[in-house]
Amino acid sequence: MDDLSAESLLKELRAVDAERARRAADPALAARVQALKAWQQRRFAHTYADLLATPRYAAATRFFLHELYGPGDYRQRDAQFARVVPTLTRLFPAEVIDTVAKLARLHALSERLDTCMAEHLASPEITASAYAIAWRACGEPDARARQVALTMAVGESLDRLTRKPLLRQSLKLMRGPAMLAGLSALQTFLETGFDTFREMRGAGEFLSTVRHRESTLADDLFQANPLVLGQLP
Repeated sequence: MDDLSAESLLKELRAVDAERARRAADPALAARVQALKAWQQRRFAHTYADLLATPRYAAATRFFLHELYGPGDYRQRDAQFARVVPTLTRLFPAEVIDTVAKLARLHALSERLDTCMAEHLASPEITASAYAIAWRACGEPDARARQVALTMAVGESLDRLTRKPLLRQSLKLMRGPAMLAGLSALQTFLETGFDTFREMRGAGEFLSTVRHRESTLADDLFQANPLVLGQLP
């Protein structure tokens, strides 16, 4: 990754910090954002209830549910991204750094879109209808398509990492150095992602299902398809 790419990622992470600062200055907005994140996590669980009930895909679905769609506080992980991506630390292999970079881009985009939607919600009491209205009011179909594409890119990167036999052992050996370097949250994400995707023994069908459902849902929301409300919790 070159210096220009690293600076671009730093810019995105600074944008996330700016979003958090805006929310901190407006407690009502912050409450709506948090409620939105929790609602979206429930929506993901609803959309993928079948995968959650499937032994092969349950763990990967939960990983997406908590790491990519959850309402958790990722400030610690973001700070670690800001350190590891631009400096190209020697602690992690290049392919791992690339995965981190994709996740950072996804997180920055998702945070911005969440704030945008929350600005169009009347209260933290979110209904399927209110969510659909806020989605259209926020707009940005290209950004939504990029959000899905980045989600797939993160999953595809994790899947590729599982095909490198020595990488899991390398990750295990990184635990101590990562902790000393203040990268424990990032280390945990990488190990959990690696193990989760390895257990699937191929993520193609899982990722294809997520891509299709998320893209279809986004299209239906933008087109105000009356059937879309039945797909939401």
